[in-house]
Amino acid sequence: MTVGVREQPRGAEPARPRPGARPGLVGWLTGLAVLAGVGYRLWLLLHAAPPTNSDEATMGLAALHIARGEGFPVWFYGQQYMGTLEAYLAAPVFALAGGPSLFGLRLPTLALYVLFLLLAWRLTLRLTGDRWFGLLMVALLALGSDRIVKNQLIAGGGYPEMNAAGAALAVLAVDLATGRPGRRSADAGRPGRRLARWAAWGFLAGLMLWVDPLVLPYVAVTGAVLVGFCRRELWGAAGALLGATAVLGAAPLLLHSLLTGRTPLHAVLAASGANAGAGWPDRLHGGLVLGPGLGMGFCAPGQCATWQLWWALALPLLLVIAAATAWRALRAPDPDPAAAGSDAVSPRVAAAARLALVLAAVATLGAYAVSSSAGLTPVESSRYLSCLLISLPALLWPVWTVARHGLRPAAIGRRGIGSMLARSVAVVLLAATLGTAAHATWRAAETVPATQAAEARHTELVSTLRQLGVRHVRAGYWTCNRLTFASAEQVVCAVVDDTLRPGFDRYPAYRREVDSAAAPAWVAPAGSPLAEVLDERQRVTPGSLDLVTIEGWRIYLPR
Repeated sequence: MTVGVREQPRGAEPARPRPGARPGLVGWLTGLAVLAGVGYRLWLLLHAAPPTNSDEATMGLAALHIARGEGFPVWFYGQQYMGTLEAYLAAPVFALAGGPSLFGLRLPTLALYVLFLLLAWRLTLRLTGDRWFGLLMVALLALGSDRIVKNQLIAGGGYPEMNAAGAALAVLAVDLATGRPGRRSADAGRPGRRLARWAAWGFLAGLMLWVDPLVLPYVAVTGAVLVGFCRRELWGAAGALLGATAVLGAAPLLLHSLLTGRTPLHAVLAASGANAGAGWPDRLHGGLVLGPGLGMGFCAPGQCATWQLWWALALPLLLVIAAATAWRALRAPDPDPAAAGSDAVSPRVAAAARLALVLAAVATLGAYAVSSSAGLTPVESSRYLSCLLISLPALLWPVWTVARHGLRPAAIGRRGIGSMLARSVAVVLLAATLGTAAHATWRAAETVPATQAAEARHTELVSTLRQLGVRHVRAGYWTCNRLTFASAEQVVCAVVDDTLRPGFDRYPAYRREVDSAAAPAWVAPAGSPLAEVLDERQRVTPGSLDLVTIEGWRIYLPR
């Protein structure tokens, strides 16, 4: 397949800013875009957005237990997969702050977003050499729809750290493949620096195996780049160091598996819906139509309007074009290392890395589309596509080159009509990408006042329970751990379902404590099925419960 994108001359460095461009200007604009992305997310955190939930509170409780030295959990409470790295990152914050808070729990996730943004910019420059394209990537990643900021800021397990780790693995792979022995590079004469990169790649790969398997396609493809360009080096000290640090990163998983005889594979498959039933039309619609727009930040909170689904049509074309152009560049001979300069990225390495990122995106999208989660819960499960953001530089690079330079001379007519048309289409596609993401970001920002008001009502609930002297309560799943975390375990909650039967307690010690209490209270959101059941109990047995109401909540106190 031949795609009419203007290629760099063989033996040349990756594209540099065009003549006349001011590096100082693009640098300032990139810095402003970084500040805008970080500032937007800091503003969200200060307004308790995006809304928290009991799953995030579960991670917060794990961080609280670590900070107090009461426990050192390997897995997210209540399951045998998803490592608790976020809890270990938040624990020092809680210890320094003197107690838990939602803001303290999310400070590490904000730092992980900043790291991802900088690494994505670095990766873009390494793959393309174009600082203006780097600015475009930073601007896109600075935006944040409802689903995007949830993935990046909520400490619910895995998602905030995956993108930063995936981008770091790609950058390390490009640097190692470019600076391989026999090629003049910045690592020449610095074997310690090169070994440190091998160690970092191995540790991150092992760490992500423990944290969340969703990023494994990116571990695999960046590892393939290393094998393709550095296979000889892997037979020596570099390979041994990589293996040792990978084992170190995955140590929590490996030790737990050895001690318990259990592997997280079956738990992961069960959580993905592998054992549930969903029709193929529903899976493909959720995975290939709704999923890309929701998971990559082009949709309003909780829904995708019909016009926002255009990305689902564009994504397959971008994948094909990006793969074809990267493959064509990969087949070209590598230039003389001495002519390329000491810090230049090999064009073949850059092409191989772009192709690897495309293949990882295809694997991620395919795995999600065939899962039952895509058919059963497409809106919420679109978070499984969060790693696709790592592949954005590879997907949009052909579009950017056409927008700036048009098609290759051999592919256009004498009057250049084909080139003008292609440039127009490319510019429209880039503008639509930015515009749709900006609209989704604006819609997400509109929900902040409602989120802040809901958080204020929950704070009043905690305060009221303390004033009433309530220590033990029963409530629904999405109330319990959030309430326990917000009260720093001053209020302990056991889960019940809507029929008042015991529910799923992620931390069984809470249920044991509540069951041993004399007269636990009941807490339910106003208008919920649980509140209706408790109201009915009041009508059937008058005087059995005293009702205390505050805005949004109902508290039932046994007499």
